[in-house]
Amino acid sequence: MSRIGKKPVEIPKGVTVKADAGGVDVKGPKGQMKQALPPGISAAVEDGNIVTKKSADDVELNKFHGLARSLVNNAVLGVTEGWKKELDIVGVGYRAEMKGQQIHLALGYSHPVVFDIPKGIDVAIDKQTHITVTGVDRQLVGQVAANLRRLREPDPYQQKGVRYTGEVLKKKAGKTGA
Repeated sequence: MSRIGKKPVEIPKGVTVKADAGGVDVKGPKGQMKQALPPGISAAVEDGNIVTKKSADDVELNKFHGLARSLVNNAVLGVTEGWKKELDIVGVGYRAEMKGQQIHLALGYSHPVVFDIPKGIDVAIDKQTHITVTGVDRQLVGQVAANLRRLREPDPYQQKGVRYTGEVLKKKAGKTGA
């Protein structure tokens, strides 16, 4: 039985929700989003709350019931507050700059790395070494941040690369000369 799936999602003021067979449309002050639901799960608006329901009393649907409720909750939070991931660029000469809808990164390679920003994502760069990725869709914000980090993952030996703000790396000792 899914305890998370049974909890209703409260609809804040300024947010409109339209539930149909394909999913849930959520509009709010930060934007709008359409969240698809897993098969066998439906959503309905009741008394100012969004309630997810299973179509059958099948044990296999329990995991999707909780998932559907979490996805709808993330969509509601995204259109009201938005989602944000922060990255730091660490290394001598490593930097980033915005040029239109692209980020040009100098990450120690022989060439600059160009990263295209997807639609629906906003990126802000502070001091050339701090990147803030914001948007309405939690999954998309996390994926863009992960793709940026993947361009130059943090090195455990020299501690250089692109890392999440607050990420702690375990420093490895290099070879010792005997």
